[in-house]
Amino acid sequence: MFSIALLIAPIFGLMVLGLVLRRGIFESGTFWGTADKLVYWVLMPSLLFYKTSTTSFDMNLVVGMGMALLGAFFCAAVFGVIAGRLIGLNGASISSVLQGSARHNTFLALAVAESLFGTEGLAIAALGSAMLIPVTNLTVVPLIITLTPKRRTGGLITAILADLARNPLLVSIFLGVSCNLVIGQQIPVVHEMTRLLGGATLPLVLLVVSASLRGFEGPIKVSAVVTAGIGKFILFPLLAFGIARGVGLSDMQTIIAVIFAAAPSASSSYTLARQLGGDAPLSASIVAIHTGLAFVTLPITVALAQYVLGH
Repeated sequence: MFSIALLIAPIFGLMVLGLVLRRGIFESGTFWGTADKLVYWVLMPSLLFYKTSTTSFDMNLVVGMGMALLGAFFCAAVFGVIAGRLIGLNGASISSVLQGSARHNTFLALAVAESLFGTEGLAIAALGSAMLIPVTNLTVVPLIITLTPKRRTGGLITAILADLARNPLLVSIFLGVSCNLVIGQQIPVVHEMTRLLGGATLPLVLLVVSASLRGFEGPIKVSAVVTAGIGKFILFPLLAFGIARGVGLSDMQTIIAVIFAAAPSASSSYTLARQLGGDAPLSASIVAIHTGLAFVTLPITVALAQYVLGH
């Protein structure tokens, strides 16, 4: 486990550096807001486009990874809803537990996969992102709308669907997969540009993600945070591991599926909760606490997976 922790440590080191810079040298919210837009609209789409358009994926890998990640994701989401009701939370808080249990930090998962397995690991992780990002967005939003008591019009739902349709991450994945299947070769200039931009993505995105973490807003709902943690750090990884082995994924592919499952919830959970009438303070607490815990839980989870696999 110590060797795994050493490999992952630089990733969390960059995240700590982002927090320090946000509260020290680069305190300006304008700087981080601009950097966040650069990551979201340019760098991350470039990385996803390049990887999904240039990597040849075996159909067994595509099907197996889809079953492992999506099957475990839906189970974790259902767990979040049922467990939230069992501990007596209202709909808004349940929606935040749902996000804490089932959503993942794509950027952190990609960085860890690359750190452990290099370029091949990053390519497989990009495939995982291509599967999880659309499904997460198309599933979580309707569930939050169903759970939260805030009355909405059809216009808002239409606006949300339109937002998903122009989401740069989803668009880049669609274009990358289409290019891979239809053209089957690299496009001069375009692929070189996206390769260069993609190479600058992960270090900057780790700084931006950590700098965007919010503090606690009011009292912490301990039972809700713990419940979401059970879904995220125990149930989701266990299910992803079990399904991955059941469908015959390789050891590396299995561990990458586990990395996605064990990655803490994305900071965008807070934004989504605030926009859709969820419990935004609870989402902020879950993201902050789970991200801190991931410094310890992620290396342990990967080490346990490797131990079971005989490494």
